[in-house]
Parts: sequence; C-alpha cells; structure tokens
Amino acid sequence: MDDLTVQESTPSAGKSLRFKLAFIGLASIDFVFQFDATALGVALPTIAKALNGSTTLSLFASISYLLCVVVTTPIWTSTSDVLGRKPLLLVASAFFFAGSVVFAVAQDMPTLIVGRVLQGLGGGGINVLVETIVADMTTLKERSFWLGMMGIPIATGNVLGTPLGGVLAIADWRWLGWINLPFICIGFPLVMFFLRLRSVSKGDVLWLRARSLDWIGMLLSSGGITAVILAISCAGEIYAWNAWQTLLPLLLGVSVLILFVAYEKLPACPIVPHRIYRPRTAWVTLAGGFIQGMAMFSILQFLPLFYQSAALLSVLDMVVYFLPSAFAGIILSVASMLLVGPVGIGYRWFIWALWAIATLGTGLLALLGPGSSTGMLIGIPIVWSAGVTALRLLMLPLQASVKNIDDTNLAIGQLLTLRLLGGVFGQAIASSAFGTSFAASIRRLTELTGPLAPLNDSRNAIAFIPELRKLKATQDALFSVLAAYTDAFHMVIYIMTGLAGLGLLISLLTEELEMQKEELGSQRFEERPSS
Repeated sequence: MDDLTVQESTPSAGKSLRFKLAFIGLASIDFVFQFDATALGVALPTIAKALNGSTTLSLFASISYLLCVVVTTPIWTSTSDVLGRKPLLLVASAFFFAGSVVFAVAQDMPTLIVGRVLQGLGGGGINVLVETIVADMTTLKERSFWLGMMGIPIATGNVLGTPLGGVLAIADWRWLGWINLPFICIGFPLVMFFLRLRSVSKGDVLWLRARSLDWIGMLLSSGGITAVILAISCAGEIYAWNAWQTLLPLLLGVSVLILFVAYEKLPACPIVPHRIYRPRTAWVTLAGGFIQGMAMFSILQFLPLFYQSAALLSVLDMVVYFLPSAFAGIILSVASMLLVGPVGIGYRWFIWALWAIATLGTGLLALLGPGSSTGMLIGIPIVWSAGVTALRLLMLPLQASVKNIDDTNLAIGQLLTLRLLGGVFGQAIASSAFGTSFAASIRRLTELTGPLAPLNDSRNAIAFIPELRKLKATQDALFSVLAAYTDAFHMVIYIMTGLAGLGLLISLLTEELEMQKEELGSQRFEERPSS
C-alpha cells in the first residue's frame, strides 16, 4: 500500500489550519440541516393558522421535507462518486439556501411547501455528504475524534430544533427560514475555499462516467420510498389505516422496494450493494439505526407536546425544561466518540450501555404526569436524551465493517437513510397510538361542553393544546382532559420503550472490529492541488 493511502496520524495533531477551517464549514452547514429537520413540527399549527392552511396542505408541509431527504440521500451518495463530493455539497447547500428563502417569504401554503421541498432536496445531500467527506478525509483510527467533534452541531441541531422552533414560532415563524441563512453563509465559503478533495476524474468524459450510475435503482428506490412514506404519513390523519387510499400505496411501495432489493444484484455500481449487508455487525448496526430513528424522532415530536398539555407549560418554559436534556445528549454523544477512538476503549460495550440507557430513559418517561415535580420534568428526559442521542456511535462499527474503504460512503448513506426512514415510521406509529388512546379516553368521559367541546373530536387533540392554558373550565373537567393527554403520551412511551429494548437485544450481536485502520478514501483531503 503506497504512502498516499496510509498515513500515521493522531486525531487533531498535524491537521492544518486549512483542514480545520474546512471542518468548521462542514459543521456549520450540517447544523442547519439537523436543526431544520426537527424545528417545523412544533411550529406547524401556528404556520397553518397564519396561512389558512388546510389539514391536507399542513400535512404535506410537514412530510415534504423529510420525504425529499430520505428519497434523495442514496442518490446524492451514488452520484458523488462520479461528480465529486465537494461540488455536490455546494449544490445541496444552494438548494437549502434557496428553499429557506422561499419558506421565509411564503404567503400561502403551496409556496411554503415548495420551499420545504427545496430544503429537503438540499438537506438530503447535506445529511450524507458531510458525514461522507469526514470519513474520506480521516482514517478509521482517528475518525471517532472528528465524528465526535461533528456530533456537537448534529446533536445540538437535533435536540434544540423542537423547543427553539416553538420559540421562533411565537416570535415570528418566518425566522425558521431566515435563521438558516447565516450558517450557510459561513459554511459555504469555508467549504468552497478551504475544502480541497482529490479529484474523481479518471480521464473519462462526464457522460461516460454518468452511464455507470445505477439509474434504474435510483428510480425504484425513490418510487418505493415515496409511496411508503406518503401512505403511512396520511394514515390516521387523512385516511384510516384500513382504507384503500392507505393500503394501496403502502403495498405498492413495499412491492417496489422488494423489487429494488432484488434488482440491486445486477448493476455494476449499485446504490445499495448487497456486500455492505454481509458482515453481521453491518446489518445489526443498520437495524439499530432504524430503531434509533423510530425512538428518537417520535419522542422529539411528542415530549414537547406533553410539556404543553399535561404539564401546562408555556413554550418558553418548555425550552428551559428541555435544555438540560439537550446538553446531556450533546455531552455524552461527543464523549462516547472520543473515548472509543483516542482513548482506545472498544465501542461494543459503549453501544450496549447506550441502548440500555435509552431503553431505561424511554421507559422512565412514563412516570411523568400532570402532578410531576419540576425535578422529574427536567431530570427524567435527561436519561432518555443521553442514551438515544449518543447512539450516533453506531457510525463506528458500521464503518469498521466495510471491507473496501470506498464503500464507506454507501454504508453511511444506508445508515442515515434507514435512521430517517425509522423516524418516519416512528412518528406515524406514535401519532396513531396517541390518537387512538386519546379518543378512547375521551369516550369514557361525559360529553365535553363549553370551551372543551372541540375535544369531543379526538382529531383536534394536537391543535387544541395551545388553548389548554387559557381555558376557564372546572378543575375536575380540566384534570380529566389532562389525564387523557397523559394516557395518550404514555401509550407512545410504552411502544417506544419496547422498540428500544428490541434495539438493545439486537445490539448484543455486535462484534468488536479493528479500529486502527489508516486507509483514506478516494476523495481524501489534500493540502495542495493534485498534479
């Protein structure tokens, strides 16, 4: 192996100023994606009311972003092998910037949805290309340090998106678009001028290299994922789960995805090569990533709603209560990466411990209710956040399982896609469980009258939450309604605790693989232009 492929290095020593400035640019761009992925949900009722959005348009405003991210992630991954990661990251950032502007100036829901689509198209590229570039420009031996550093903006964006999204919605929801622009304006020039990656050019003209891409696989995966996400997102919101409008696209999407998996044996350069799944640790990690997405995104959706309903907290109080959880997740996420790499502690015990903490923390959330003390409302979510956020550590065993260093980007793309897809499934399951439980609780009560009358229709449960603190109802009636919200929240917790426990059991199959490899990816960082 030549000296360009293997290099001795320590995590931070020996890295140039150019490298570090490029890394800051990558972190800045990735932060806005992670923040935006979770910020809109809590602000959507405010936006829908301001723009007179229907239920259908509000739903599509919510899912269009995540749909575009999930669908395009494997496409960005594959095409970056041909067109280069840096130019595509700049294109993705430009899409995200344009989408943020369109979102911020939107005067109606269709325009806002266009903005979210543009953000999602760019977000899919940002999501996977930043992680892939970090993997390309570092060896596996030092990667945990730099992934740990990248974990700071990622975890911060993930966890703070929901509470800060609520605050911005109160001030002016358009700030959810404007706030992205400074971070892109910082990251874009840093990446453009300081990130220098080895060229992917192999002497072939562009169209000849483009012919090698798995275009049929891209079409099948995009169509199948779109049909599945639309079906489960509309189920329980627009159509019943057993309605043909739900079942037909769901079954069609699953069938197309099965065809896609079978087809991927044929192309010379598949977007999902089967060889990635052959190592036991790889498929165990990918399954864990899917479950982590279900447990994390569903609780991120419903925990703020619990604070505002059963606990009757204002949005600002909710943010204050949520901040310790955010910082706990950030600290443990970074610490676990640093301990595995530079300190040299194996990742397997860490992953088992994090799944155990995530399972325990999720289960403890069921102790929360209308009478919970401030200490419980702040302390219990800390345990959940610390475990589920730090499971970003799953990146390491997956990358260690890759036999060919140039397959690393495809493995990263699969993990990120499955994590987000798990988030979609988790939110759909949680929404259905919440609605079913709330409806059952309301039916057990005498018919609600006066200001509580809208809750006789359980579909109004989420939209009615901002009104709870303003109600002039009897204490008994209000307590009964808060109990209904609490029971519905607990149903979500029970399901997600079971899933987290499943993740813990699956993780027991994880192998401890060699982390001292010093290969660099084909699009590695270069201090000087290649000759």
